[in-house]
Amino acid sequence: MKHVGESVVRIEAEALRALADRIAGPMAAAFQRAVDLLFSCGGRVVVTGMGKSGLIARKIAATLSSTGTPALYLHPVDALHGDLGMVVRGDVVLALSASGETEEILALLATIKRLQVPMIAMTGDEICTKNASESPASARASEKASTLAAAADVALDCSVDQEACNLGLAPTASTTTMLALGDALAVTLSEKRGFKEEDFANLHPGGKLGKRLARVESLMHSGDALPRVSPQTKMPDVIYEMSRKKLGVTAVVEGNKLVGVISDGDLRRLLEKRGKDVLDLTASECMTINPRTIAAGEFAAAALALMEEKKITSLMVVNGDQRLEGIVHLHDLWGTEMV
Repeated sequence: MKHVGESVVRIEAEALRALADRIAGPMAAAFQRAVDLLFSCGGRVVVTGMGKSGLIARKIAATLSSTGTPALYLHPVDALHGDLGMVVRGDVVLALSASGETEEILALLATIKRLQVPMIAMTGDEICTKNASESPASARASEKASTLAAAADVALDCSVDQEACNLGLAPTASTTTMLALGDALAVTLSEKRGFKEEDFANLHPGGKLGKRLARVESLMHSGDALPRVSPQTKMPDVIYEMSRKKLGVTAVVEGNKLVGVISDGDLRRLLEKRGKDVLDLTASECMTINPRTIAAGEFAAAALALMEEKKITSLMVVNGDQRLEGIVHLHDLWGTEMV
C-alpha cells in the first residue's frame, strides 16, 4: 500500500510543478492581473467555492486575512439565501470551481456583475497549457472556457493531468493545485504590501507565532517596577531595592542614563571576596559597567537569544541615548512559549 501513497504524492507534486511552470510562463500575465486586482481592492476579498473547493476557499480566505489582505469566505448556498449582501462595491470576488460550472456559483454571477465587482476565477480549464503564445483572451476562447472562467475578469488555470484518486474522481491533485495557487497569490500580495513580522504579530496576538514575535516593550518592567539606584547609593540600600523589586538585579543610573548594573551574582562574588566590608561600599564601586542592553522595539526572540549567548537572566532596555526605559527578565519570556 505504500506504493499507493507514494503515487498520490508524486501525482500531486507533478501537478504543482506544472502549476509553477504556468505561473512562470503562459499564466504569468493573468497571475499578475489577479495580484493587481487584489492589491487595489478597497474592500474585502470574498472567496467562494462549493464542496472540496469550498474547503480550499476557506483556507485561502484565512491565509489572505492573516497576511494583510482582508478576506472572508462566502458559502454559495448561503449567498443565494441572503448572505450575498456581504458583497459590496469595492470588493473582489475570488471564485473556485474545478469544473467552472458549479450551479450555486453561477447563480451569483448576475448580482456580482450588477454590483460591478471584479471577479477572479480559479478553475480546471486548460487555458494556459496550450497555445501559450496566444493572448489570454484568445487562448480562453480557443479552449472553450467554462462559464465561470469566461465570465471572470481574470481566469486562472488550475488544470491537472489527473487526479491522485485511483478512480480519477475524488478531488485531490486539483484541490492541492488550487490551495497552492491561493498561497501564491497571498504571499505575492504580502510581499507587494511590504507586510512585515510586526504586522503578522499584530494579527496573531493570541497565537504561538504572535507571542514569539512580541516586542520587548510589551514585556519589560518599567516605571515603579523598575529597580534603580544612583552610583552613590550604599550597598544596604542597593540590596533593599533589589529585594523589593524581586528581579535579582538593579540598574545603576545617573540622571536617567544607565551607567551599570548590580546582580545577585555580583553580590555573591563580592561577599566571597570581601565579606561584610561590601556593606560599606557604594553602588558605583560594585556595579558592572557596560552591561548588555536591548532596545524596546526589538523582538522578544532577540532578547532571548542575547540572554542565552551571554548566559544572563536579564537585559536593561535603553533608547539610543542610553537612557533607561525598562528591564526584561528571562521569566518574562516564559509566557511567550519560547523558553
